[in-house]
Amino acid sequence: MNPFYGEILKAIEAELDHDRQTFILSNHYDSVEKQRAFIETLLQLGGDGVIMSPAIGTPPEDIMLAEDNGMPAILIARSIEGLDVPIFRGDDAYGISLATNHLISLGHRVIAMVGGTDQTSTGRDRYQGYVNALRKANIDVDPDLRIPGPRSMQGGFEAAVHLLSLPQKPTAVVCWNDLVAIGMMNGIARAGLVPGRDVSVTGYDDLEEASISTPALTTVWNGQSDVGRSAAPRCSTS
Repeated sequence: MNPFYGEILKAIEAELDHDRQTFILSNHYDSVEKQRAFIETLLQLGGDGVIMSPAIGTPPEDIMLAEDNGMPAILIARSIEGLDVPIFRGDDAYGISLATNHLISLGHRVIAMVGGTDQTSTGRDRYQGYVNALRKANIDVDPDLRIPGPRSMQGGFEAAVHLLSLPQKPTAVVCWNDLVAIGMMNGIARAGLVPGRDVSVTGYDDLEEASISTPALTTVWNGQSDVGRSAAPRCSTS
């Protein structure tokens, strides 16, 4: 559902095509049980490797199930503590700090952070990047200005309603990804305000949708094509 992963998959497929290999896709929807069943199925089929954005709560043992049975495991987008396997992902803390610093450079001091969860390395790192940028600019980190959870356009749209009802309304919003940001801009517009003028918004991932939204979304590229190109060859045993 998130075009970010679609762009990674496109790069993976292009790399595998060079070696006349193909892939089987499974969406785990953050279900550890569904993810484990897919790994077991790949092992039964004699898969050459598995590229995973691990589900929330994935135990290291599930990853080692593949490794211990001769099927290399590669992690993308998210990491898991205590695992010695290749990981390909953007520098989320640095990337979100760039977006936050951009808003600070425009003069904003009341900046909200919307989306993500502390249950994933991605969520933790992106929030830390936001916090680091605020502290470096001597801006207090207000927990009321953080809305964890949203990862979709609908989530961003609903979060806009909450932010605009706060006693101290933010003048800018750092969004966890582009989908949240596009939803946020629509929510701001639905409230009769102008996104980019009344409330500044930044996204993350630099999806194609970001460039054609109205107004065009300020975002940070997360290297999804590079992630796919780097991960695919590491899975091949040929």
